Amino acid sequence: MAEMSVPITSIQFFPKSALCSLSTRKFNPHDLWVGSAIVSPSPKFCLKSKYNSLPFCAAAVKAASSSEKTQTEPMIPPYNVLITGGSKGIGYALAKEFLKAGDNVIICSRSDERVVSALDRLRVETGKQHVWGTRCDVKEGEDVKNLAAFAKQKLKYIDIWINNAGSNAYSFKPLAEASDEDLIQVVTTNTLGLMICCREAINLMQNQPRGGHIFNIDGAGSDGRPTPRFAAYGATKRSVVHLTKSLQLEDLNAGWPSSFLDASLCSKSRIAAKAELEMQDVKNVIVHNLSPGMVTTDLLMSGANTKQAKFFINVLAEPADVVAEYLVPNIRSIPTNGSRKPTYIRFLTGLKAYSQIFSRIAFGARRNRYVLED
Repeated sequence: MAEMSVPITSIQFFPKSALCSLSTRKFNPHDLWVGSAIVSPSPKFCLKSKYNSLPFCAAAVKAASSSEKTQTEPMIPPYNVLITGGSKGIGYALAKEFLKAGDNVIICSRSDERVVSALDRLRVETGKQHVWGTRCDVKEGEDVKNLAAFAKQKLKYIDIWINNAGSNAYSFKPLAEASDEDLIQVVTTNTLGLMICCREAINLMQNQPRGGHIFNIDGAGSDGRPTPRFAAYGATKRSVVHLTKSLQLEDLNAGWPSSFLDASLCSKSRIAAKAELEMQDVKNVIVHNLSPGMVTTDLLMSGANTKQAKFFINVLAEPADVVAEYLVPNIRSIPTNGSRKPTYIRFLTGLKAYSQIFSRIAFGARRNRYVLED
């Protein structure tokens, strides 16, 4: 995954003065320790000592006082959970597991009929009644605003917001053969829809005393690997990871040469990157990535029409219920433990995938598990 970087040419140093200087020069968009200077987008000035050895920024004082005032109430289960695209597939399976854990759940779908049907099935299958739903097309800003208002009306607040809604237009074909309609549906649902949902979730959660956690579901292509026959889908899922990293705190030290870091005034100085939420002083909303791997949903199975696709579906895919049984306890553990760190929860890890591929090649395991292979 690509790391953000700050060009060295954008770093500004401050001249020494006889006693101390008051600088009104503009600052970088990132907070940086450079030599003995603190560079920040927040302050209008930086007070410097005679030998630049004791930098003192107004932003540091402001941040310290602000952090003391920002107290987030602890999250105690049952949790209030919102899942977009929760009427079928992995979204439905996640909703069912949260309900079984005793949580309150809100789902949405583009179809009123699917919402009603899913709610009836969830109540019957779990024996729980604390689940609600509404129609919402995530690529429509007004729909998502109404979804947030619906959630607030029903539950007062949302602890966990899962951005699951996605589409590949049920189309597996070369990009050159894709229709305008299919491309628009994929990109507006997976990319624009995700951005709108993140925006509304942040606006809702940052005003809650207990804050909240947002989970963005990735998919094929999110790791940068090619996705032939569904290139548009893969490109949108790559953007999921980028959006999450832009919103959450990210440490950029790995992106800088060690010689540059060691050349600073103190060898322990490090470049602290601020992602968007921290830059906006939003400390009570955390954005995470959620990776269900290959799930035997209609979305995946619609592409099981080549030898290669059939092989990997049989070897790596799992039913939605199996995946949800693993993911939900891991998701719930984050607010339960009071964690404020962004997390990437993966069901299908690299080690697990390689192990299952080896078992198939060596022992023929999982052959024809879901689809008949040639």
